[in-house]
Amino acid sequence: MTSSHDIFALELLGLSKTFDPHSSHPVKAVDDVSVTVRKGEIFTIVGPDGAGKTTAIRMMCGVLPQDRGDIRIMGLDLRTQRDEVKRHIGYLSQRFSLYGDLTIDENIDFFAEIHRIKEFGARKEELLKFMRLTEFRDRLASRLSGGMKQKLALACTLIHAPDIIFLDEPTTGVDPVSRRDFWKILSELLRSGITIVVSTPYLDEAERSTRVALMDRGRILQCDSPEAIKADFPFRVLEIVTEDVRTAADVLAADFPKDRIQMFGDRIHCLIEAETDASRKAVERRLKGSGVVVHHIRPVPPSLEDVFIARVSTAGVS
Repeated sequence: MTSSHDIFALELLGLSKTFDPHSSHPVKAVDDVSVTVRKGEIFTIVGPDGAGKTTAIRMMCGVLPQDRGDIRIMGLDLRTQRDEVKRHIGYLSQRFSLYGDLTIDENIDFFAEIHRIKEFGARKEELLKFMRLTEFRDRLASRLSGGMKQKLALACTLIHAPDIIFLDEPTTGVDPVSRRDFWKILSELLRSGITIVVSTPYLDEAERSTRVALMDRGRILQCDSPEAIKADFPFRVLEIVTEDVRTAADVLAADFPKDRIQMFGDRIHCLIEAETDASRKAVERRLKGSGVVVHHIRPVPPSLEDVFIARVSTAGVS
């Protein structure tokens, strides 16, 4: 008979953390979070700054003690089996520090020594090739681009061959092309059977995940695959392209709740109960009647961003 510990790489049950609990303004950073992560998946925690993502990741790695709740990693209890857990995990924090005066090779060697890995030559060559860093191995870390630094940091995190890695906002501040390349690497890593838990403020990155936890103000609002989360969304999305987005939003706000109107650059997403020709034409007439020039209006599939903004508003914390 197969137990849950044979299936799950990570189990959180009632995880909570409050900072300054005895002050007049305690901060509940993580509030009763319970999730499970299956072996061999990319599990993404997505949310804005202050959502509790970093605090949650730090508790999962044992860097920060939880106030309440249980954490099991690869079937091991983090409270009572901490040393054994450490052998199974890799952690790339927001403040992960490479040594600028050391080369790529030397940085990887240093982290291998920290993990007390003796025979790591073949593993290092494998990681350099996988990260496409082999030809740059003699370059100082201080001379690397932001994207290359992140790939080197990931190589250092993987040098001891962990079963599960925790990446805390690894692409923050990295250019869009390097972000995309980094996520391709994460997808390729899954083929080796590793489990990846990553936090990010970027909802487009979450679309690449096996499962997503939408997090805000310490709580998980929804947790499922990106496809299932979007399929469960109760609204239809009308995309309106106009040069006068602000005026268009103000006009629509008279007919729709504020949280149903979302602005994205030169376009608006208007969330409606049911998308029909009549409803679409009614919105278009309303805008044109107010002098707004509409370039086009069309139904589009909901994005995770549409869902997240609506869920936050529904939760009463927007």
